[in-house]
Parts: sequence; structure tokens; C-alpha cells
Amino acid sequence: MKKVLLVFALLITCTATFAQLKNNVTKSSITFKIKNLGINTGGRIEKMEANVDFDPAKLATSKMEAVADVTTITTDNDMRDNHIKNEEFFDVAKYPKITMSSVSFAKKSSDKFVGKFNLTIKGKTKQIEVPFSYVTNATTAYIKGSFKISREEFGIGGSTMTLSDEATITIDVETAK
Repeated sequence: MKKVLLVFALLITCTATFAQLKNNVTKSSITFKIKNLGINTGGRIEKMEANVDFDPAKLATSKMEAVADVTTITTDNDMRDNHIKNEEFFDVAKYPKITMSSVSFAKKSSDKFVGKFNLTIKGKTKQIEVPFSYVTNATTAYIKGSFKISREEFGIGGSTMTLSDEATITIDVETAK
């Protein structure tokens, strides 16, 4: 179950990207939560590279691409971490990266947006919606969003009665403006 959680975290954590990015992210946090036997369990992906070219006044030309390194997934439990990296979960030997690439953006309020992204995990691409906030100061942009995915849609963790299908992924990113 912990392995499945790690798989979900990796899937969710990968917020958008391609193989060769200009990484303009100065700080990032990708965390995930999933229920196992009815108890929340979670972890994080330690390494992500992304290119964020987002302008609230030019949503049609804005882009976000990210690549999460699934080999850096951790639940602070080595045994569980090794389990979720295997073929049944994330299969990091064959699929070491999770990618996300923006499709479109819509404004909800002054600093709230919704992005449609193509999320690819284990070679399967699904379009997801990610509500997020975008706040800036003179030099830095802060993006924070949370979304849910189905682990089964990405072939993570097989079928089990103890592990929830739904995983929540939270992303916090700081970029240079």
C-alpha cells in the first residue's frame, strides 16, 4: 500500500514537462497522500525540473512543463520506498520520469487559475485539471496547486482492496520572474 502511495506521489508530483527543460524553478515541493487501510499515508518526490512561462495577462501563450524524477520518491521508509519503485507500482527502471505539460489555462479570480495538463506516468498520458494560485513579488512567482488522480488509470499498484484508488498531489513551486 505504501508502494502504491509512492507511485501516486510520483504521478502527481510530476507537474508537467519534457526531457530537456530550461529549469527556472528555484524551489519546489511535490507531495502526495493516499489512504491505505483507511489511514492517510504519503510521501514526496525530491527532484523536479520545470520551465514556467506563465503570464496571467497572456493565458493563451503561457506554458508550464515539468519533469519529476520518480527515482527520488520517498515516504521516509526505505522498505516501502523500494517496494513502490518496482514494476507493480512506478517501475522506475523503465519509467524514471513523470511529465506534465500544460494544454490551456483559465482565470477563476485575481490570483486563482485552473490549468489543463497532459500528465504522463508509466507511459500513459491523461489530461487532468489543476486548480492553482499564482502570486508574485518583484522577483519571484509562487505557484501552489493540488489535484487528485486515479492510480489505477496509470497502472500503479495493481488491484487491491486496502489501497485507495484516489491520490492527492500537492505542488508548491517558486520561480524567478
